[in-house]
Amino acid sequence: MIEPHALVAMIHAVPAATRIAEQAFAREFPQATVWNVLDDRLLDDARATGGLTDALRRRMLRLIGHVMDGGAHGLLLTCSSYGEVVDTARVLWDVPVLKPDEAMFKAALAGPYRRIAVVASTPPAVPAAVAQLEALVPAVRPDRPVDIVTALSEEAAAVAADAEATARHLADALRAAGGADADAVLLAQYSLIPAREALAALVGVPVLDGAGAAARELRGLLVPGAPIPARPRPALF
Repeated sequence: MIEPHALVAMIHAVPAATRIAEQAFAREFPQATVWNVLDDRLLDDARATGGLTDALRRRMLRLIGHVMDGGAHGLLLTCSSYGEVVDTARVLWDVPVLKPDEAMFKAALAGPYRRIAVVASTPPAVPAAVAQLEALVPAVRPDRPVDIVTALSEEAAAVAADAEATARHLADALRAAGGADADAVLLAQYSLIPAREALAALVGVPVLDGAGAAARELRGLLVPGAPIPARPRPALF
């Protein structure tokens, strides 16, 4: 698919994800026109019901149908709690639909990294990220072993507005978990993306984020051959 003026829709459950994802697309896929759709009750309602119900799945599918009817050439869901709905959407619509961190996990597994660290500031994000990462191993990296280490810093969530402080807490948690020798670090939540560069400077290895990886994947799918934006040194993902 070649779309010189690609319309990329993003469905958010948290208002802060809008700004974070827009910044990633401005950096990695500036050719895209971004369309943000927010339902700020999606996450609260999923928590209240203990997970996704059929009603919530239908609600997300209606939102997806809304952007498809509006002409979206690609779609990114930024809420990992609704990631499973993507599998249904891919059957219903012949348009690229991405889960929040799927592109990041594939990029990490396809890369040269032997030991990968997953960092988070909320407990549920850790097992969810590891499960998705491990599920992709057979398809993306069947013949190379990968060692996954996880680090959780709930202190980082308390200082989310301060990127430098967030990065310090994540780095401390990484060292405490025995992940100081990791070859790459994956951010398990979009809310941690503002701390990406500061964390990379502290740990000295590439730090990958879901929004940036998704933007790059959609750019490759929708505008093949598009120039890759200049990146700062050292290269961060």
